[in-house]
Amino acid sequence: MSSSDRVIIFDTTLRDGEQSPGASMTKEEKLRIAKALERMRVDVIEAGFAIASPGDFDAVKSIADTIQDSTICSLARALDADIERAAEALAGANSGRIHTFIATSPIHMQHKLRMQPDQVVEQAVRAIKKARNLCADVEFSCEDAGRSEIDFLCRIVEAAIDAGARTINIPDTVGYAIPHEYANLISELINRVPNADKAIFSVHCHNDLGLAVANSLAAVVAGARQVECTINGLGERAGNAALEEIVMAIKTRQDLLGVHTNIDTPHILSVSRMVSGITGFPVQPNKAIVGANAFAHESGIHQDGVLKHRETYEIMAAEDVGWHANKMVMGKHSGRSAFRSRLLELGIELASETELNAAFARFKDLADKKHEIFDEDLQALVSETLSEETPEMYKLVSLEVASKTGEVPHAHLVLSIDGKEVAADEQGSGPVDAAFKAIEKVAQSGATLQLYSVNAITQGTDSQGEVTVRLERGGRIVNGNGADTDIVIASAKAYLNALNLMQASTAKAHPQVDGV
Repeated sequence: MSSSDRVIIFDTTLRDGEQSPGASMTKEEKLRIAKALERMRVDVIEAGFAIASPGDFDAVKSIADTIQDSTICSLARALDADIERAAEALAGANSGRIHTFIATSPIHMQHKLRMQPDQVVEQAVRAIKKARNLCADVEFSCEDAGRSEIDFLCRIVEAAIDAGARTINIPDTVGYAIPHEYANLISELINRVPNADKAIFSVHCHNDLGLAVANSLAAVVAGARQVECTINGLGERAGNAALEEIVMAIKTRQDLLGVHTNIDTPHILSVSRMVSGITGFPVQPNKAIVGANAFAHESGIHQDGVLKHRETYEIMAAEDVGWHANKMVMGKHSGRSAFRSRLLELGIELASETELNAAFARFKDLADKKHEIFDEDLQALVSETLSEETPEMYKLVSLEVASKTGEVPHAHLVLSIDGKEVAADEQGSGPVDAAFKAIEKVAQSGATLQLYSVNAITQGTDSQGEVTVRLERGGRIVNGNGADTDIVIASAKAYLNALNLMQASTAKAHPQVDGV
């Protein structure tokens, strides 16, 4: 296939994905994900919104300074300060891109921007020219393009290309479009804009009606050659188009779509698990491509067919996205070299020997409890090890719970608070409830529990339970994660992790800023 048949994969997990409530990531976590995306050969990584906060700036800069093979992008409103901050963060990038945007729909221009169409075009052009003076690669987005008037879109897109934008993004910001409608919009813009051949048209679809992937693929058929997406479909509200679904649809249906991507697909599953573990957003079992049931067959007819010939009921090979690739059994007899090797195969590279030693010690502790260690266990284990870099005001010293039929569950807890041990006893409707009440009796955090989620990391009764606790206080939302073979201990770890994140100076308010 020619270069014109290649679809550029633009991953915005670290920017739009982080706008999911509670999905804020630390700089170190973002860098881990960025390295995994680079290894998977993602073309463009949108690392963040540099002006949103000092933490976002540091994350974009760190990723730009580290990643060599992917283009690193920062979002920026069509404002001088935003663009200058983005350029500053991207200064060390081997390949950098400024992604600037302004709203173009009547409802946004009237009620949010309070600007006339002529003013919007003027501001967009000025922003693009400024960005081009600071960065050779500039992308321009028409926010809420899906509800914009086609004549105005043609006008502003033509002006944006003349100003120097070489990628034009037509986002369905509110997930309103229907596939044939969205395809017609892309096709009409490509056909009507006189200088359309000087730019790559991109799409960024939200999933409010469950059509983000369908809309994105329809746009590709219509001529779009960049798709903006996220791992596991992560994103604000109902999320974004899922990278894994876009990529595998293109690979599986080349006969119909006639395009390809550069993605190294066997890494998809490990990256999906990494993002899930870091954000605390579990992947549903029936999720396409990366869900636990994606390649499972229970029906006897299906099982018989697959055993006779895989393609009777499977349209792609599980190995192509990373399933069943692990032939090495990890257990208590596995050594440090095998441990390090398996982490590297999963795209996990620990920064120092100290981190490796800490992770290996946790691995040995877990191996004493479980006969076999799975990849999912390793992902959770590394996440827990690295989370210790967050200053720990609260540490779990011991937890004892009693739950008996006909009696009220009870928890006895000992916490270390800044090195001082404090004990508490509480009752609750269950052992986890009692443990949380005991923690709050000591911490008195004033936080509200918004989400308590339990996910079995692997199969079997000796599986680790991975718990996500979402706390909110004063508009700040944080996700705490904990894993253990004892679900009550995992729950306490998650709650304390959330409290420590809440206390950390690096924690920031949920990034609900304008975006595409």
